[in-house]
Amino acid sequence: MDTGDTAWILASSALVLLMTPGLAFFYGGMVRSKTVLNMMMMSFSALAIIPVLWVLYGYSLAFSPDGSKFLGGFKRLGLDNISVNTAYGTIPEYVFVGFQLMFAIITVALISGAIADRAKFSAWLVFVVVWVTIVYFPVAHWVFDFNEDSGGWIANNLEAIDFAGGTAVHINAGAAGLALALVLGKRVGWRRDPMRPHNLPFVLLGAGLLWFGWFGFNAGSAVGANGLAGLAFVNTAVATAAAIIGWIAVEYFREGKGTSLGAASGAVAGLVAITPAAGAISPFGSIALGIVAGVLCALAVGLKYKLGYDDSLDVVGVHLVGGLVGTILIGFLAVGDVGLFYGGDLSQLGKQVLAAVVVLAYSFVLTYVIGKLIDVTIGFRVSEEDEVTGIDQVEHLETAYDYAGSSTGGSNLLKEL
Repeated sequence: MDTGDTAWILASSALVLLMTPGLAFFYGGMVRSKTVLNMMMMSFSALAIIPVLWVLYGYSLAFSPDGSKFLGGFKRLGLDNISVNTAYGTIPEYVFVGFQLMFAIITVALISGAIADRAKFSAWLVFVVVWVTIVYFPVAHWVFDFNEDSGGWIANNLEAIDFAGGTAVHINAGAAGLALALVLGKRVGWRRDPMRPHNLPFVLLGAGLLWFGWFGFNAGSAVGANGLAGLAFVNTAVATAAAIIGWIAVEYFREGKGTSLGAASGAVAGLVAITPAAGAISPFGSIALGIVAGVLCALAVGLKYKLGYDDSLDVVGVHLVGGLVGTILIGFLAVGDVGLFYGGDLSQLGKQVLAAVVVLAYSFVLTYVIGKLIDVTIGFRVSEEDEVTGIDQVEHLETAYDYAGSSTGGSNLLKEL
């Protein structure tokens, strides 16, 4: 085991953990003031639930060496058969366990933005447990487990390229967000009442924390302190910057102005798109990928108005579309006689499309079923009265801002808002 590799993956794990509080600020700033705490709590609940499930059985279902190409096995239940001397490549397996845990946490948290303002917190907690078990753990095995004997079918059999989780994280979460948005339906007053972000500085802070943490997400996926990590680091910086330019360019074309929300959203779109490609394309290719992702994601967020689904915080437009862009463009931009533009043929492009479509379909169908079952049993959506009042007060007995300076947290004023 290599101490340098171990130190870098430990640091990367901490960076990826920071992404979930960053997401809480990003999403929290985008909702109205009466629902900001609920929005942030949906992210923080993932921080509470997923680590426990990961130790009990999640890591085993994703990475146990006694599994099949579709699901891990049971030798790692409770992290059994692992010691401080058990190696995963050049790092201790416990370090790899911690690194992959952070991916599971952020993936679940990403979904919450699609159903902002209208979901019961208790129903969300149930959903987190069921979804991560039935959907995320198997998909993580497909994409991230490269064990020669029992690795996942996307990683080992199909050999699609997904460096850090364009399919397992972003397409997976984006498809799940779309399914839940359809299950819960539209917010009260959608397309009629103004639903502007209540705190744009929160949004920018969250985007900055996400960008910072994403260096661990992508460069850490090299699973070592090496040149591949350096390439992923540079590509992450470059593609994100280019995506901001692409998104802002769309805004200038449409409105003649660039917005802070657009800059923050463009940054996240670039981060999403470069995730699967960070170790497979050149920095020059990252510029092209970032611009394309920024433009297409900026255009895609308007699809909800044309198609009639209420994706509150554009999880579909940014994560599903951005994940598809990054995953598919690998077929064109991958270096080393792999991508179509670099001496390759259509075979890699076909692999990328198949991996993206299968994960999208698997996640969407199962999420829709899970959401429907929760809805018809315990109910997934709050009442219309509670939604208008504000979920913070109803679901958490508190509010983010004490407008009235009283112990009630300004709930009467919030009802008026």
